[in-house]
This record gives sequence, structure tokens and C-alpha cells, in this order.
Amino acid sequence: MTDIRDKDISLTFAKGMGVLKAFDAAHTHLSIADIVGITGYDRASVRRLVLTLVSLGYVRQEGRVFSLTPHVLILAGGFLQGRGFGKTIHPVLKTCSREIGEAISLAMIDGGDAVYVAHAGVEEYMVSLGFTIGSRIPLVQTAIGRALLAAGDPAAMRARVEDATLVRYTVDTLMDPDAIWRAVEDAAAKGYAFVDNEFEPGVAALAVPVGRPGAARAAIGMSAARPTFHSGEYFDTVLRALRQCAVMLEPLLGE
Repeated sequence: MTDIRDKDISLTFAKGMGVLKAFDAAHTHLSIADIVGITGYDRASVRRLVLTLVSLGYVRQEGRVFSLTPHVLILAGGFLQGRGFGKTIHPVLKTCSREIGEAISLAMIDGGDAVYVAHAGVEEYMVSLGFTIGSRIPLVQTAIGRALLAAGDPAAMRARVEDATLVRYTVDTLMDPDAIWRAVEDAAAKGYAFVDNEFEPGVAALAVPVGRPGAARAAIGMSAARPTFHSGEYFDTVLRALRQCAVMLEPLLGE
């Protein structure tokens, strides 16, 4: 990340982005007081920022309650369209998905989360779990997250693990940062991450990085019921397909 001096940063703009980020899956409709509580900004500032976002079309006002509008997708659209996700990346994911008969997702790191940026196949499965493009899942307790951690700069990734907020999703969720880091190191050594019943009850997931070790910018992965991974050659078949897909995706993601 480029070092930027504080005097070159627009704090007002930064706060505006903070207000937008207050809206998430758990907070879709918020009052001024709700946003103040989430952001920690003073009420007067929040009111001005929210009303500015309303005037720009990013936020809708209904009485004293505010919510995001589809206009916010413009922000993501520039990223996705600029990298040809629809024209080049999705077809590759679709081909791989058809080969293994499972849904495949592509994710990138954003803070302490992995964010889905593309998906192909078995849409009903993703919808049933509540995952869509833009969904955020924890880096430390998911296969696709650990694949990203394992293929990034070790020092920076270790810091992300140490700083992570740990949530117990299942009885098998790893809650010790040292144990999580050992799992990340194991993933780095093997070239893939496998998480069994840690994030979703009864579900296992497999993921591989897209890019060279130490500098991968994305990861692809899939999940299925736990018994599926222990039946015949399924694990090896899926791993081989994911690795082939990663090789094809790497030059498409660009710098």
C-alpha cells in the first residue's frame, strides 16, 4: 500500500465512505442514531453526510430511516467491468464449474475479510446460504480466506491473523491465532486450503490461490457437504480442476 500523508487525505470523504460502509447485511435500514452508533461520528456530521448521499442517489430516505439504493453498484461496476469479469473471468469459472459439477467462487482480500467478486454455477446453493457477489466472509476461518492468506506476504498475512476478530461458527472453528496460522502455513506448503466444518456446519471447503506465492491477488474455491469430500477421488478431482482454473485466471486478473 502506498504511504499517503494525512494532509493529503479528505477526512470528509473518508467519513462519507464510513457512512456507506455502515450499511451491511445486518444493517440494511438505519436511522441517523443507528449510523452514529456504528461509525462513532457526531450526529451533525452524520446527518450532513447521509443527506449528501441521498442527494447523490446512493441512499434512499423513508421518513427517519435510510437504506442503500442500486446506485451504489456503480462503485463496484467500475472495478468488475474494468477487469472484464463478465467477458473473460466468468466464462473460465463457468467452464471449471461445469467440469466438477459444483459452484465456484472467486474472492479477494479486503481488510480482514475475503470478498466474493465472481461466481459461477449452482446459483441456488449460493442463494440458500445468503452469499452473493460482494458478500464478505472471514479470512481466518474459511478455505478461500486461508488460501489468500497462505499466498500473500507472510509478515503482512500473519498480522491479519493476529488482528482478526474471531467468531465461533461451529464446534470445530479454530479460535487460537497460533493454530490458525499453522493452518495457513500448512495451506502454503500444500498449495491449497481445506476447511472442514469450521465456517458452515456440515460443510467442507477447498480453495487455491490465483497467482504466484507471496503475491497472489485472488483465490478460487468451492464447498460441499462433508461426506462428499471423503468419497472416492472427489477431493483430487476438484483440486486438479481448481488449480487448472487458477492458471487460466491469473493473466486475466492483470496487475
